[in-house]
Amino acid sequence: MNPSDESLAKKRFFAIASMRLMGAIFIIAGFILIRGAFELAGQPTDRWIGVAVVLVGVFDFAIMPKILARRWRSPKTP
Repeated sequence: MNPSDESLAKKRFFAIASMRLMGAIFIIAGFILIRGAFELAGQPTDRWIGVAVVLVGVFDFAIMPKILARRWRSPKTP
């Protein structure tokens, strides 16, 4: 592995790790909105916004890293 490949691998690892971190932050923020501890537009609307934020967070945490890893997978050498 040459230095440029190692640098690229580090950047990709950081991107996947930051995607998971942002997903976890979105999930926490969504549950805070659902609970009603923070108010944006009033309670019935805040719950739906919170549900949407949680769903985006779950997508960012669970699905996007797999998509990125599959996209960045090294080609198999024969």
